Amino acid sequence: MATRKPIVAGNWKMNKTVTEAIALVDDVKRDLANCSEVDVVFCPPFTALKAVSDAVTGTHLDLGAQNMHWEASGAYTGEISAGMLRELFCHYVILGHSERRAYFHETDEIVNKKVKAALAANLRPIVCVGELLEDRDAGRTEAVVEEQVRGSLAGLSAREWADVVIAYEPVWAIGTGRTATPEQAQEVHAFIRTVIASMADESLAQSVRIQYGGSMKPSNAPELMSQPDIDGGLIGGAALDARSFVDIVKAAM
Repeated sequence: MATRKPIVAGNWKMNKTVTEAIALVDDVKRDLANCSEVDVVFCPPFTALKAVSDAVTGTHLDLGAQNMHWEASGAYTGEISAGMLRELFCHYVILGHSERRAYFHETDEIVNKKVKAALAANLRPIVCVGELLEDRDAGRTEAVVEEQVRGSLAGLSAREWADVVIAYEPVWAIGTGRTATPEQAQEVHAFIRTVIASMADESLAQSVRIQYGGSMKPSNAPELMSQPDIDGGLIGGAALDARSFVDIVKAAM
């Protein structure tokens, strides 16, 4: 059985000015600057990437972006390329978040192009998959998740798989206060591993890290993190509060 290092990433979404971002990171640094048991990643808005990059220099904390375009450059107004992110010392990028899929109509094919562009630029993609409430109620959770995993991660080499993080985010549990039970979350995480095994092999399936991303907070983090196939969290609202975020990271240790 592979030993997977937990990863907790804070997805700040469209929150925090540069000043607020620096204050939040400085607060987290007081507790976690030297944290080596868990990979801790801040994913601020694009405007705060440089400031957060500077703030985490010399610590064990890492930087990620919330999105990127699949092209290296060009006439794509409002978009950001992988190379631009790398220049700011980003190491991770969130791709295919449910909000991108819902509001900006990103398909598995689009996510797949972004994943390949990120990997080519030595960025580690955090690839989001997850079902809507109507999918879960209709018993379609596994069908939807499998389709997203296969579509979003098609055509990867073994070496590329090693740099991928998957975030399972049941859409019905994002920002709603509802959370999948630890058993429900574990069931889907284990299922995702079977899909990876069929796409690659069992060894890779056991080494890929899979985060839970659906209203994880300090009160439910310990039980979720204790599940055998849950390797951390992609944290939304709770990542905007330093104490909450630190407590979640400590639950992953």
